[in-house]
Amino acid sequence: MFLPTTPGEMKELGWDGLDVILVTGDAYIDSPFVGVAVIGKILLDAGYRVGIIAQPDRDSGEDIGRLGEPRLFWGVTAGCIDSMVANYTATGRRRKQDDYTPGNINNRRPDRATIVYSNLIRTYFKKTSPIVLGGIEASLRRIAHYDFQSDTIRRSILFDAKADYLLYGMADRSVVELANCIRTGDDPRGIRGICYSSPVIPAGCLELPSFEDAARDNAAFTDMFRRFYRNNDPVTALPLAQKHGNRYLIQTPPAYVLTGKELDAVHDLDYEREVHPYYRKQGEVKALDTIGFAITTHRGCYGECNFCSISIHQGRQITSRSRESILGEARTFTLHPRFKGIIQDVGGPTANMYGIDCTRKEKRGCCPDKRCLFPKICSSLTIDHGKQISLLKALRGVKGVRQVFIASGIRHDLILADRKHGTDYLKQVIRYHVSGQLKLAPEHSEPGVLEKMGKSGRDTLLAFRNLFFELVKQGEKRLFLTYYLIAAHPGCTEDDMARLRAFALGDLQCLPEQVQLFTPTPSTWSTVMYRTGLDPFTGKPCFVEKTCRGRERQKDILADRRTKKQQPGRSRINKPGASR
Repeated sequence: MFLPTTPGEMKELGWDGLDVILVTGDAYIDSPFVGVAVIGKILLDAGYRVGIIAQPDRDSGEDIGRLGEPRLFWGVTAGCIDSMVANYTATGRRRKQDDYTPGNINNRRPDRATIVYSNLIRTYFKKTSPIVLGGIEASLRRIAHYDFQSDTIRRSILFDAKADYLLYGMADRSVVELANCIRTGDDPRGIRGICYSSPVIPAGCLELPSFEDAARDNAAFTDMFRRFYRNNDPVTALPLAQKHGNRYLIQTPPAYVLTGKELDAVHDLDYEREVHPYYRKQGEVKALDTIGFAITTHRGCYGECNFCSISIHQGRQITSRSRESILGEARTFTLHPRFKGIIQDVGGPTANMYGIDCTRKEKRGCCPDKRCLFPKICSSLTIDHGKQISLLKALRGVKGVRQVFIASGIRHDLILADRKHGTDYLKQVIRYHVSGQLKLAPEHSEPGVLEKMGKSGRDTLLAFRNLFFELVKQGEKRLFLTYYLIAAHPGCTEDDMARLRAFALGDLQCLPEQVQLFTPTPSTWSTVMYRTGLDPFTGKPCFVEKTCRGRERQKDILADRRTKKQQPGRSRINKPGASR
């Protein structure tokens, strides 16, 4: 069932009121890929009455007030994408399109949507139930953070939104715990994965440099983020405190990672996989084209790329769903009237991390002094694609399924590291699971830039490329590689881009048509570099191109169509989608 979004739907359910009202910057798509839908269904499954108001009109109280006032709390999210990323390009231009808005026109999601919606609630409900922030915008902006659009350090979004609580991370478990506490009158401040405001620092908290110090001093900002990042593991994290004026932001340790059985339960809930009729009549929602019949196999990422926020939001430990749950989801597709036999994606933040476990992380937490994949793959990480091969074969055998695609990116270094099943996995992907191009994300070719990114080097990429085309020759398909590349990342100069161009033409024998400009987003190491001009791992100066003209020039060096020659195997770079 859809969660109600109108009084009429509430009446049909026999509900005279709601326990929780969720407000979102996206159109309401009832899908396991949409965070607000997942949170709503989890609360519904726990016995709570939940409604959703999507993209409310900010100029009146009609939309925000149409479901009345919730008994327990308001849940506010900007949507699946940070609103400033959704609304602006890397060069500061306003985006014209929004895949999560009916009609694909970017005219419904406000800048800093979390703050705007919280203020909207306060405007029309003066003394109301608690306002609880969630979603990726709130999660990544939960402490003092650098904001690219304003070029300033901003306060925790909890303070700017004047909210009561903030649930960070995926919040599957913590949102139910919060609802239980509010319902029973218990103190929710002991819940894992929650932030709140306090006049004092509770015992046992690690104090971060204050907002004021972080805004004034680059060293304090770097130290703040280092302590924050190190305390993002559920097993080892301490509670954190950060002073903002005369109040403290308090962050409890992260919620424990869901077990495989718990993740199965989240995805086994009843999702319509459609846009709610109230919003569908306003126009088609383009995002449904890619998430409508896609399957999430796991959560988390071992990569810890410096420009990526997945480590902070989803975590650095992989939780994989069971084979039975995934196959069951595929079978439900075949009962849907819109399903044409094509599963659009099987994957996660990185498709081929499914079933790859690190038992050390479960018991002792993330290693404080090293990463799983950089500068080399940890010897303690057992890389085995056997489970994925078996899963993909089973999915191909589901009655009513004609094609299973892998649209999520893959880590080519993991395939090469798997001596037992890596080549077999790639053979299966080539034969059955790509139609024309396989996505890779080397991001760059130059060692100095790759080090700043936390990515593996060109030797690994070339070894994989050779293996890929060797296997392609053995089949009947004409396939190419798609390379995601980044320009203007901290540490990258125009000379580096020129060398990347030479590498692409000479070694990769192609030239991308589109290149992504690095965009500083909250809660990443790369953003720390951009803000401070220093490498936070060495303390040494780091070149940062900050002018729009200079950033565009770096991009143009690689993607200049005036000098590009048509070549077989030329790659097209598409802008990667955001994860929820």
